[in-house]
Formats: sequence, structure tokens, C-alpha cells
Amino acid sequence: MSVVDGVRAALGDGLLGVDDGFGPQTIDVVPERWVEALGAARAAGAVFFDLLTAYDLGDEGFAVVVHVATQDVAEHVLVRTRVGREHPSLATATGVYAGASWHERETHEMFGIGFEGNPRLEPLLLSAAAPQAPLRKDSVLVARAARPWPGEKDPSDSGGRGRRRRALPPGVPDDWPVSSETSDS
Repeated sequence: MSVVDGVRAALGDGLLGVDDGFGPQTIDVVPERWVEALGAARAAGAVFFDLLTAYDLGDEGFAVVVHVATQDVAEHVLVRTRVGREHPSLATATGVYAGASWHERETHEMFGIGFEGNPRLEPLLLSAAAPQAPLRKDSVLVARAARPWPGEKDPSDSGGRGRRRRALPPGVPDDWPVSSETSDS
């Protein structure tokens, strides 16, 4: 039995669909059956776990994706679910794949998605001063607003011409507080 067939048999109506796409098959499941889907994939032979991540879908929330494979890597699949934008949360996958703990910590830090049951969701990569959930589409990268953009040519190279008007870098909202270095001169 293939991994997809194993998940299909275990989830029934909890399986939203299977997308053949251009790479490995993607199994879409309802978030309430996330851990059950991962357990079914493991029971069907997908014992190798190597990735859990997310991506921002804008107003639709976030997609959380796991990549698993059989031990001989002859078959590999993606298991995917969606969580809402407001208070995104999902059950932890660590009971099925212990290696998911580090990935959940990173996904929590970068996207703000909570993983219920994972007690170690403290920051992993960023300092406490870093912006919360920097990979969310609604997160402004502070470095873009703090540095002058676009840069000014060296006055000795300007040939006597005046200074260029400075503009906000791409992705910084018009109402973002800007230092005097980046404002119009």
C-alpha cells in the first residue's frame, strides 16, 4: 500500500484531496486531523521525516507542510494543512516524528504559528529584539526602513548636481516611522 493510500484509508472525509503537482504528491488534510494524517503516513511506511515549514497565504492564513518519505526514499509525499491568520495554531507533530520539534520551533518563530503540545517553542534563530514572525507577509522588515534608500551618490561624484530625493524602500508602508536619515532631504 502506498503512503497516499494509507492516509486516504485512515482519514476518509478528513482528506481534502491529493495533488499530483510537479513533484511529490501533496496530501491536503483538515487541521483537526493533522496528527492523525501524519500517523497514518508513518504507519504506511513514511518513517523518514525531514521538513516541516509554512508559507503565508495572505488573507487565507498559512499552509503548514511536512515532507516525509519511506526508509528507502522510493516514495515521498508532502502532507499539508491550512490554519487561520488570527491565532494560527496546530497540534504538534512531535508525537509522530520527534525531529519535528526543531522545525516547529523555527516555524513558530518565523510565522507565529503555535504548535499545541510542543513545550519548547522558545526563540531558536532570532534575538529578542528581532521583529515577531518576520516571514509573514504583513511583517515589515525594520532594516529596510532604518537604512537610507535609495542611496545617494558621493557628493564628490555628483558633478555639482543637487541631492536625490530619498524614497522608502519596497515593502515599507507609507505610514511607517522613518528616521531622519531616510526621509526626504
